[in-house]
Amino acid sequence: MTTSTTGTDTLTRDALAVLQPGFAGTTAPDWVRRRLSEGLASVALFGRNVATAEQVTALTAQLRAERDDLLVAIDEESGDVTRLEVRTGSSFPGNHALGAVDDTALTRGVARELGRRLAECGVNFNWAPSADVNANPDNPVIGVRSFGRDTDLVARHTAAYVEGLQSTGVAACTKHFPGHGDTSVDSHHAVPHIDLDATTLNERELQPFRAAIAAGTRAVMSAHIRVPVLDPDRPATLSRRILTGLLRGELGYQGLIVTDGMEMRAISGTYGLEHGVVLAIAAGADAICVGGGLCDEDTVQGLKDALVAAVRSGELPEERLADAAARVRALADWTAGMRCSPASEGDREPEIGLTAARRAVTVTRTGPAAPVTGPVYVATFHPAANIAVGDETPWGVGAELERLLPGTTTGSFTGSFTGPDAGARALEAAAGRRVVAVVRDEHRHPWMRTALDTLLAAGPDTVVVEMGVPQSAPRGALHVATHGAARVCGTAAAEAVVAG
Repeated sequence: MTTSTTGTDTLTRDALAVLQPGFAGTTAPDWVRRRLSEGLASVALFGRNVATAEQVTALTAQLRAERDDLLVAIDEESGDVTRLEVRTGSSFPGNHALGAVDDTALTRGVARELGRRLAECGVNFNWAPSADVNANPDNPVIGVRSFGRDTDLVARHTAAYVEGLQSTGVAACTKHFPGHGDTSVDSHHAVPHIDLDATTLNERELQPFRAAIAAGTRAVMSAHIRVPVLDPDRPATLSRRILTGLLRGELGYQGLIVTDGMEMRAISGTYGLEHGVVLAIAAGADAICVGGGLCDEDTVQGLKDALVAAVRSGELPEERLADAAARVRALADWTAGMRCSPASEGDREPEIGLTAARRAVTVTRTGPAAPVTGPVYVATFHPAANIAVGDETPWGVGAELERLLPGTTTGSFTGSFTGPDAGARALEAAAGRRVVAVVRDEHRHPWMRTALDTLLAAGPDTVVVEMGVPQSAPRGALHVATHGAARVCGTAAAEAVVAG
């Protein structure tokens, strides 16, 4: 077996190359820097690694001092799922807002501007866009992360997003193959099942991925979902029929296949983390995402050892691991080459995110009501956040309304409520003031519907702002739908409330 100049054998280097671990802290840990010299080719950044854009730039520079061709990945969908702006909320609306506007040039421009910001921070691999068709409005994990429920719309915006992002030298990662939109279970917690017939799967779920492949997406992320019509036994991430047979064979995709987070319970709770990683590489995955929770050196050591042991025992063909590692390095080479020819700086659009958010707003007036001109009470009804979105990113319209409404510095109040008595508590806290009720996916939360019933019965002039999927019928004197909860969506919603 050959040995590299660093003294690490080829098998070990390949095993490290397929891992995309996260880590703790806002500077590069010693163990990560050491592993980079031994063959680790990728790292992943999460919200815990981000303080400011300048700090991320310094962090990625520190990492590249150890390995210049490093892949630095991030889960920056924008909209509700943001890591780069985890403390403030995103400067860009998410997919659902872009789908609501349905202007592919706008989607391409938003993705391009996002890509530039990532590239400036030294990030060259983005786990986005979501190409899932939101066929099930009760989906607990996709929702506004999808461009919508129309297949053709999702397909054309997925392609536009890939083109815009990759024009900046940041690799796109289209997800979650073969489509997570018709699930009712969050794969962070268990294995979702999608019981579709072959025709529906082909004509609905797969079409956006075909569009992404045609647009040149450099990576595709697998979903931890079981699709019995494709494989009755294993979820897509661990299925050779799905990753190698369908994605590589039938769809002709030749780029990088990366897994969704392997620590998610759909995999780790069913197969075990280390065994799951071996099964994923054997099935056709090339890169292993791990560390959304908290990845440390012992985890990386254990996964590397498991892959090496699987090759030596014959469970994992050595050539399959070598092929996976080669695809990781090929993507790193592409990003390095693109650094020399980024998208033109002449058409920068720093305000495109707010422009897009404003265009996405839908305002419905259900009856005559006085304009919102004075102090109000902003009642935000908080559902439990799914893990992909997280609960650390602020959202809502309170701060923006305080800025826009005269006299609100001392006269307006805000509060957050959840649970079966949320409406009554909000009404009491409002103390007679006009209420702006802010909801997120009202249709999925019976307690939230009841809260609005209470507020509207007491105050027909209540304004309702829906910052999730606007599946429920508009109600309230004024109903504002933002199609997402990014910071810019909150700004656009507040402007719409004041404008009436």
